[in-house]
Amino acid sequence: MSEDEKGKRFLELIDEQNNLQWKIISKLIALVNTKWNSSDLKNELELLISEHAEITKELNSLDDKNSLL
Repeated sequence: MSEDEKGKRFLELIDEQNNLQWKIISKLIALVNTKWNSSDLKNELELLISEHAEITKELNSLDDKNSLL
């Protein structure tokens, strides 16, 4: 993958990660409002966190050769 492609992918992943972070915050607020009693919200939150972790892994792998990213 060229440096330009890495840069574009990096920006895409950062955007995805940012959107997920807002969704995670929204789910946490909803979960707190239910006094932590919603299994559905807990499951949704778990999936969002898993997606976030996968994006973070991909972001880290883009910089495998200590490029300027």
